[in-house]
Amino acid sequence: MPFRILGGSMHYFRVPREYWEDRMLKMRACGLNTLTTYVPWNLHEKERGKFDFSKNLDLRAFLSLAAKNGLWVILRPGPYICSEWDLGGLPSWLLQDPEMQLRTTYKGFTEAVDAYFDRLMRVVVPLQYKKGGPIIAVQVENEYGSYAKDPNYMTYVKMALVNRGIVELLMTSDNKNGLSFGLVEGALATVNFQKLEPGLLKYLDTVQKDQPKMVMEYWTGWFDNWGGPHYVFDADEMVNTVGSILKTGASINLYMFHGGTNFGFMSGALEADEYKADVTSYDYDAVLTEAGDYTSKFFKLRQLFSMVIGQPLPLPPMIESKASYGAILLHQYISLWDVLPALSQPIKSEVPVNMENLPLNDSTGQPHGYVLYETVIFGGGHLHSRDHVRDRAQVFVNTVYVGELDYNTVELSIPEGQQGFRQLRLLVENRGRVNYGLALNEQRKGLIGDIFLNKTPLRNFKIYSLEMKPAFMKSLQQVSGWSTVPDYFVGPAFFRGRLWVEQQPQDTFLKLQGWEKGVVFVNGQNLGRYWKIGPQETLYLPGPWLRRGGNEIVIFEERTAGRIIQSVDIPYLGRTQYVD
Repeated sequence: MPFRILGGSMHYFRVPREYWEDRMLKMRACGLNTLTTYVPWNLHEKERGKFDFSKNLDLRAFLSLAAKNGLWVILRPGPYICSEWDLGGLPSWLLQDPEMQLRTTYKGFTEAVDAYFDRLMRVVVPLQYKKGGPIIAVQVENEYGSYAKDPNYMTYVKMALVNRGIVELLMTSDNKNGLSFGLVEGALATVNFQKLEPGLLKYLDTVQKDQPKMVMEYWTGWFDNWGGPHYVFDADEMVNTVGSILKTGASINLYMFHGGTNFGFMSGALEADEYKADVTSYDYDAVLTEAGDYTSKFFKLRQLFSMVIGQPLPLPPMIESKASYGAILLHQYISLWDVLPALSQPIKSEVPVNMENLPLNDSTGQPHGYVLYETVIFGGGHLHSRDHVRDRAQVFVNTVYVGELDYNTVELSIPEGQQGFRQLRLLVENRGRVNYGLALNEQRKGLIGDIFLNKTPLRNFKIYSLEMKPAFMKSLQQVSGWSTVPDYFVGPAFFRGRLWVEQQPQDTFLKLQGWEKGVVFVNGQNLGRYWKIGPQETLYLPGPWLRRGGNEIVIFEERTAGRIIQSVDIPYLGRTQYVD
């Protein structure tokens, strides 16, 4: 029978589990029949050999819920997913191997993929259409035509799926330029774009004859980088293009239908002419907002799809009201320097060690967060990073801030002090690994080589891991040394306060005016990064992560702290700029 895919992307790992079904009902109400999701390897196997398919990562529950709500599923299991996600979903522990060649048939890579697929396919295979499940298609890798470093790789990934019991339609997905390089025999090629160039869908016929046409990623908006604008894509232009695609008889998947949030430290980055980290929000100017609310795009698409389908659609669910809980006072603080002795034993090393190669987490290294490198110097002089800082280091002599090192600033003057030895400290932030392009193998973080003082490489480091995992945040509560915040204080430090909720908790947004740069935790959950350079000015706080009564808020601020944060009922994602 003829069947047209009207799909939308929504990622279970970017949406609180309590809201999965709400977003699916909104998909159905918009006229969609298929849900598309990526699978993030770096969340399901954070440490090598330890798999997690629980809670918000319960893929079986997510796919079963899609089926219950009448949605087919296109699964995109990678292993690489791009998706503005740290290292395109690949686990950072792969980079412990100095010879690692990601996305190739390099043995160290394929052995890791095989072990992961062995576990993942136990979840996926029983949920295929032929076994009574919702999965009607599975994508082989992701936009490999834009990488194309190994002609044998796509066949390897295809066979890795087939040999483990994948029997549904296989697909590849590429932009126009990558199309011919991303093909693999036995998989339907699909195309990704935002503007429909004349002849683009016909171009698919030149790479595969007489096959159904599908746009796997029709980009409904775009993502934002720190320091840039909040991108928006015109709703009328979007709906007109979707209409034009449907007129050709093609199938379509909206990327994104609902973007959600890069909670925690999971945002990716771009490296074109320069390194640019992605913001925490993955609102994407998509069909639903970051918090799952309707946009004009939703109602315009609903009208279009109902005409195409020719029958009435389910009613859109009521939207959840948002709460404004007002000002929250962060009344206590503790300096990072006071936390160190209480929390962690440093790693001792003669030379700097990058984050991934630190002997932590059962020898799988540190994936995210910060690392503090400490060494002893005598006198001052000229500090040079030789571009070995990934991605940004605050430099301190004892506890006095002297400046920053990053991609653009590679040298600093260290003031001469009084006679004697002093501690030189570099607090290095991993701002997110690049998720697209040819530089994936170079995404090690922390200090990736020697740092020089007066042309001599520094030696004998104490290295503190500041991954800020839940256990770390919990132990922070017990540390003695929390005190009242003075009138003026410069970080790095942790601040804490309470958000009081009287009624049933609702979604809200935290506005961090007066704060400079850092991370927010609510009841131990990492909401993500904030940074005063914008564009994003509010962090999404889902209602299900709050409880009635007191909710603990902890902020790690790198530099200048405000005294309060505001809980508001409207997000502010920054000054807008239309996508060209």
